[in-house]
Amino acid sequence: MELNKKYEMLKDRLREYGRVLIAYSGGVDSTFLLKAALDVLGKDNVLAVTARSSTYPERELEFAENTAKILGATHIVIESEELDIEEFVENPLNRCYFCKRELFTKLRDIAEKRGIFHILDGSNSDDLSDFRPGMKALSELGIRSPLMECGLTKAEIRSLSQILGLPTWNKPSFACLSSRFPYGHRIDRDRLKMIDRAEQYLLDHGFREVRVRVYDKMARIEVNRDEIKRFLEDGLREDVVNKFKEIGFVHISLDLEGYRTGSMNEGLEGDVNG
Repeated sequence: MELNKKYEMLKDRLREYGRVLIAYSGGVDSTFLLKAALDVLGKDNVLAVTARSSTYPERELEFAENTAKILGATHIVIESEELDIEEFVENPLNRCYFCKRELFTKLRDIAEKRGIFHILDGSNSDDLSDFRPGMKALSELGIRSPLMECGLTKAEIRSLSQILGLPTWNKPSFACLSSRFPYGHRIDRDRLKMIDRAEQYLLDHGFREVRVRVYDKMARIEVNRDEIKRFLEDGLREDVVNKFKEIGFVHISLDLEGYRTGSMNEGLEGDVNG
């Protein structure tokens, strides 16, 4: 379907909703959805809600707050602590289900108190091709994913975001810090802080998209493939090793495949499909 037709379909759907609460992370998808909703429904009919938690870096929260302000949105920040949920901490294959259920139950309570009947999230049609156990929670709670329903892909959302002048059109993808743990390894606050510090260090050194996967006290670094060679230049490798050991890691490795979405899901087909 032509991109403009998908965009018009999205706007028509938003008009039908009337008033909406948007789960807003400040990422590419939720920012585009927020912009579209504001354009169609107006500020008084749109509420953006962001959840602060141990798995959501402060840099992402600050970006979300600044971007919501730029868009002129009504925006609130709530507390949502996944580490209080034992099923989440145990980090099973369906970890994201427990996170989404906790978050969107809180969002549903906020919406009901404000007389809002539609809660939206920014999932897109590409998400259907990956293992996304959180989608079950959204379905159970009646959450709508209009970008997915209109068939909009991540690439199309980036294109439309650029046309609309959104600062997120080329923003790197981000997943919560819990995605850095292998399934079955308990998630704890100390290692979340280690991951956050390590990723921030790499971002401060100009790496655009980074993941620091953690295996006990071993860090596996993923960066874009064209940036891997940087670790062999100008003593950066030694600096990274020293910094990561200062943070608390004992062993530091570099993934030669480079960054890719959902690398922790690789090899799970048999487990996921039964």
